[in-house]
Amino acid sequence: MSQTPFQARLSEAADLTEARLADCLAGAHGSVAGAPARLLAAMRHGALGGGKRLRPFLVIESARLFGADPQAAIGTATALECIHCYSLVHDDLPSMDDDDLRRGKPTVHRAYDEATAILAGDGLLTLAFGLVAGEASLSPEARVALVALLARDAGAAGMVGGQVLDLAAENAVLSEDEIARMQAMKTGALIAFACEAGAIVADAGAAERARLRRFGEIVGLAFQLADDLLDETADAAVLGKAAGKDRERGKKTLPALNGIDWTRTRLDRLVAEAEAELAPFGDKGAVLIEAARFVANRSS
Repeated sequence: MSQTPFQARLSEAADLTEARLADCLAGAHGSVAGAPARLLAAMRHGALGGGKRLRPFLVIESARLFGADPQAAIGTATALECIHCYSLVHDDLPSMDDDDLRRGKPTVHRAYDEATAILAGDGLLTLAFGLVAGEASLSPEARVALVALLARDAGAAGMVGGQVLDLAAENAVLSEDEIARMQAMKTGALIAFACEAGAIVADAGAAERARLRRFGEIVGLAFQLADDLLDETADAAVLGKAAGKDRERGKKTLPALNGIDWTRTRLDRLVAEAEAELAPFGDKGAVLIEAARFVANRSS
């Protein structure tokens, strides 16, 4: 069965990212050269051999939209995947979501121990900034812009702050706007970064950066809605992790608040919004639009 252009590009991005991650975590990158073997093994366990690599794909394809070669974006794409993987390692910890399974295999703290998992996440986080800062194919100005943007979107005003709000929201009463804000920070910030980062890599203008950022924000909301919907409707064999845990722990999600039918209708509207954002790019935006549809309609 032949692949769609989106599927082919997603597979290409996954292969490029996996290869760069494997090379770095073998000790080739200066940020981890000489690191303890057990720590590197735990970092590899948390980062390699799984996941769709959607965020690196969005970096690469957003850069390609403006004519940049994928090789110019792979360092930033891999850095973003390091951030994402570190967040999963920490999110799985007993003090957070307390999960035993990730991508169909034991979580890092189960395969190693809790302290090693914390440090493996720290190692992936700091490697990310080493990858961006050392990307020789980009101008110094682009690297500084990417480091600053990644610090914001991955940090207290973005993903980390969203995680804090998520933990505080357990068994609390939240409005739809409060849930949306939490999810925009927890999940949407890194996806928005991916799309804006691609524009920075390609040296796009401010208006183009803003348009790609907005596209990423829409896709980020769709991703979280679809993820929450899967938690309500799928089983662990499909997800590769425990299902139904959000409801059990009293976590606040829009599907839980508004229902499954509302969620599916909202996802359709978000896809339409994403298409409208990329309409000025014509056919060049087709793969990214297909990605938005994939995110909204995914089954795992």
